[in-house]
Amino acid sequence: MFFRNLTLFRFPASAMPAVDALDAHLARRPLRPPGPLELSTHGFVSPFGRAEEALSLSVGASTLVSLGGADKLLPAAVVNQAMAEQLDAIAQRQGRRPGGRERRRVREEVMADLLPRAFSKPSRLDAYLDGKAGWLLIDTASRKAAENFVSALREALGSFPALPANPESSPRALMTGWLAGDPLPEDFALGDECELRDPADTRVVVKAQRHDLHGEELREHVKAGKQVFRLALVYAGRISFVLGEDLVVRKLRFLDAVTEQLDQEQPDSARAERDVTFALMSGELARVLARLETLLSIGRA
Repeated sequence: MFFRNLTLFRFPASAMPAVDALDAHLARRPLRPPGPLELSTHGFVSPFGRAEEALSLSVGASTLVSLGGADKLLPAAVVNQAMAEQLDAIAQRQGRRPGGRERRRVREEVMADLLPRAFSKPSRLDAYLDGKAGWLLIDTASRKAAENFVSALREALGSFPALPANPESSPRALMTGWLAGDPLPEDFALGDECELRDPADTRVVVKAQRHDLHGEELREHVKAGKQVFRLALVYAGRISFVLGEDLVVRKLRFLDAVTEQLDQEQPDSARAERDVTFALMSGELARVLARLETLLSIGRA
């Protein structure tokens, strides 16, 4: 259950009363199956699995929640084929091709016929709230998916004033300086991936993967005016990730020093393993986020 991406939001201490009563609030918006004419539904599910009742998992000040989804599988090719057959039949009866209004009516009829018979695909998006530091961390690199999660949380809680993390210092400037040779903080090291762009023309992109980022080749690009939009970093030999200038964390990996610690725990059930993994993950991320908060001056909402 280790997260693989992070989209970061901050929330104020004033939101904590709602967070403390999270299960009761989430129960107002559980996942339900789509109705006959619905394409999808979303609602909260248990982080322990859909058969469980608990809608959150808390370890210390951190609380894990899961937003489930059920999306009807209705391929466009199937809809278009059914429409074409009906439109051809109308054309043969009336001796003319249907106009725009009639085509829309036929599409509505086709959807009403096919949707009740479509299969549903389940999905789940995990996130957790760090009540002590005021972080909401969503396991996605998609801003749209993250905003949808926050919207669902607001609906369940009635109000939740979470905002995207907003640094006072420029991540792009900081990362460009590190790639150009500025000293990194002692607990950070460069990884093996970066993306540079020309700020005057962002279509000009230089990507390096599995590359020595200390080489002069990449520094020449910086000297030519390109800036770092994404940079792979390693924190304390325990976590590696790619930090974006938008503060989205991608390719998050917990390294051997962390996973070996998990192996030593030897939990006796799937639920206990989830408890231990979440406790380990949230503890590790709390440390790296505290460092990024300091380096980039990311204030709490």
